[in-house]
Amino acid sequence: MRRTLHPLLGAALLGPVLACAQAALPLPPELRHLLQRMERLERENQQLRERLDALAPATDPRLQALEDARQQTDKALATERLSEQEPELVTGLKPVERQIEALEGVSVAASLTGVLQRAPARSRDGSSAQSRLNYRGDVSVGVPAGRLNDIEGRLFVHVRLGQGEGLTLRDSLAGGTNAIVFQTQAGASDAFASLAQAWYQLTVPLPREHGQAQDREQLEITVGKMDPFLFFDQNAIADDETARFQNKVFVHNPLLDAGGDIGGDAYGFAPGLRLAYGASPDRATGWNASLGVFAAGEAAGFGRGLGRPLLLAQLDTSRRLWGGLPGNYRVYAWRNGQASDHEGRPAAHGGWGASLDQRLGNDWTGFLRYGHQLKGSPRVDRALTLGLELDGRRWGRSADGLGLAAAWLHAAQSWRQAQTSGAQEQVCELFYRYQLNDKVQITPDLQWIRRPLAQAGSPSIRVWGVRARVGL
Repeated sequence: MRRTLHPLLGAALLGPVLACAQAALPLPPELRHLLQRMERLERENQQLRERLDALAPATDPRLQALEDARQQTDKALATERLSEQEPELVTGLKPVERQIEALEGVSVAASLTGVLQRAPARSRDGSSAQSRLNYRGDVSVGVPAGRLNDIEGRLFVHVRLGQGEGLTLRDSLAGGTNAIVFQTQAGASDAFASLAQAWYQLTVPLPREHGQAQDREQLEITVGKMDPFLFFDQNAIADDETARFQNKVFVHNPLLDAGGDIGGDAYGFAPGLRLAYGASPDRATGWNASLGVFAAGEAAGFGRGLGRPLLLAQLDTSRRLWGGLPGNYRVYAWRNGQASDHEGRPAAHGGWGASLDQRLGNDWTGFLRYGHQLKGSPRVDRALTLGLELDGRRWGRSADGLGLAAAWLHAAQSWRQAQTSGAQEQVCELFYRYQLNDKVQITPDLQWIRRPLAQAGSPSIRVWGVRARVGL
């Protein structure tokens, strides 16, 4: 392009000169000055071309050497073997690359939670007020465990440790005011750790054609020692006693947890199998259908066979039903072949329940749970719990949370006749979660149980405390 422009520019500039020469006229001073500059630029351009031509023989081998080195590096990185002939850069990068690949997909979570609670004398069996301190630690690790095309395997391990017991309170239908307690029967002096969960999960995208998934559906197969509440009766703001509500009736369905129908070992875990099929057309919506079979009775602690297990079935969906805000809706049913009635005798229990959570505004989330007993004679045959959580963005602390929940526990008719009691017990809990920094939470908590055991003249139980949690 430059060589094409030069003749054109020269013709344009020299045209007037030639015309003047032909007319035998003297050149104007401006044109003479411009002509001199062009001659000087032409000489400098010629000198520059000569210098570039002189450097070309030395530059070409260097460029070729760099290209050869790049090809050798790419070839070496494409193989997993280490060789003495490989470039030093490659031998240093390969171990790092292997470490990164080994950590890809690994998830690690850990938390340490301590609780201090106090109850007045009127809330206890004894004659004096009582304070109790306890802690619990949880460490969980999830790692990829095998892959075949787009079928992925995953191994999950959860270790739990703790020490200290909760308050000794008068009996109530609600069960425990401190769901964080984790202690052996040996007493508070015995600190220990336990393998709470260890399960393997296969995720199979479906439907399949020629070995590959064709839609955003999947089948999950999970087997091992599990927490059934990890897969059933979930809730966005009422299922984690280390961060939100502490009373058992608000952590899970009262009929399953506080009522005992979930079975499990002494700490609520059990070996079992879960199958789940679900679809997620987009990030905002989806549905799942799941079925779980878990060991019950002594079998939950690996003491017997798997006869008369706990069966759980759930349908759940995610929708935007409240002004376009996200919500989760679940309905489930259960049957425990080795439950206990209100007198402690073995009996088969069954029922159904629902758990839903819905975003109600930019900073409000509500939850509701309902449980209904269909078979058996427990102490509580119907339960309704509901509550709200407000995050702290209104006062400039978006990580904080204010929670309030209430429960109505309906005593079963057979139990009321045996105890000559009323029909209902109420429970309330209020907390404020203060985010001290990105790892530490401090949560004052107040609980109130009205008409314990549904007895009309029974004094209320009041418990206040503070919870501290460090999470990683």
